[in-house]
Amino acid sequence: MAVFRWGSALDAFRDMEREMDRVLRNMDLAFEGLRIGRPHPPVNVYELEDEFLLTAELPGVRTEDLELSVSNGHLVLRGERSDPQPLPEERYRRSERRHGRWERVIPLPDRIRDDQLGAEFVNGVLKVHLPKAPSTQPRQIPISEGTS
Repeated sequence: MAVFRWGSALDAFRDMEREMDRVLRNMDLAFEGLRIGRPHPPVNVYELEDEFLLTAELPGVRTEDLELSVSNGHLVLRGERSDPQPLPEERYRRSERRHGRWERVIPLPDRIRDDQLGAEFVNGVLKVHLPKAPSTQPRQIPISEGTS
């Protein structure tokens, strides 16, 4: 005689979701629509008239845990988000917020003025101001006629 356990028909789906979350937690997937967090923060880059503006959402990150640098046409954004409540893994029922060290390298779309860079961090949003370098006009190179 078969024994049936009475309960919600959705319990199996909840178990499957919890198991899939556990399996996929450490995979580095960044596809739109998936609940798996990116290892680095999402950014937007805007082109304004005289500068590029990069914004990044960094909730839970402190200013002293951020590092910015520009080199060879790339902006490097490094940081660390600490785990606010270190609990044992078996206590989690859902874990979507990433923590730990991360690094993001963003190619800059054009030349910038390295000497006038600026950044501000307010309410968990980082804004990096990247002033555009003055555009250089093509100039004619004179060719002299040489003697052989």
